[in-house]
Amino acid sequence: MGYKCIQCGCPVKTLYVQYSPGNIRLMKCENCRAVADDYIECEIMILVIDLILHKPKAYRHLLHNVINQETMKFQGLLWKLAVVFLLFEAYRCLILESGKGRLGSSMSVSSLVSICSKVLADVLFGNFMFLITFSFMIKIFFHVSISISRGIDLLLVLMISSYFKIFLVAMMVWEFPSSVIFIIELFCLSSNAVALKVMTESTMSRCVWTCFFAYAIKFLVTRILELILLGQLMQGWSQMSISVFKASMI
Repeated sequence: MGYKCIQCGCPVKTLYVQYSPGNIRLMKCENCRAVADDYIECEIMILVIDLILHKPKAYRHLLHNVINQETMKFQGLLWKLAVVFLLFEAYRCLILESGKGRLGSSMSVSSLVSICSKVLADVLFGNFMFLITFSFMIKIFFHVSISISRGIDLLLVLMISSYFKIFLVAMMVWEFPSSVIFIIELFCLSSNAVALKVMTESTMSRCVWTCFFAYAIKFLVTRILELILLGQLMQGWSQMSISVFKASMI
């Protein structure tokens, strides 16, 4: 991912020229003749607001001009974001289980095992199926093959554009209904679609459908796994109860 003009998306060689510390001149794009990236001189809150408003130029600035393979330690950033992303996913699952009344001080061992199994299935296998579906839909809709470098770029884009998951932290302080999580997920879906559009320069409809199918498959897979794990646990505990009962009778 090289530097790009945030207005038209065309590649640019440099974003600014620095004459002395604190004295810079922003460069103009040769294609549209506009300033290539005026976010360089803006406050961080302006960028955050424009990201929340889903402005493509804000995503171009973040994905192409800030997070750049030439200026950042890409692999270290990828691992850190992956850990944070999975932690947020695990916390989201726990909030949903708490909303169903399954978490409490008087939990049985079977309930604890069931919840841990569901969280692991949702976080690990659910997101794995999400990435597989996402890559498959890109290959179908965009007719491109995903190399290792391209796959790392897309993975990083997905995790960065899911920044709205940070609002789950607010649920540690204030009590919100669990339905707020679905609003956060919907916002992450739309943010992923805008980031994908910026990365691929494709139509918005293709990007939305790509992200929608990935989220839909993730939802279906996690629900099926939940039913399977629940059935297996119930069967296992019933067989154990029968064995204990027979042993006590003897």
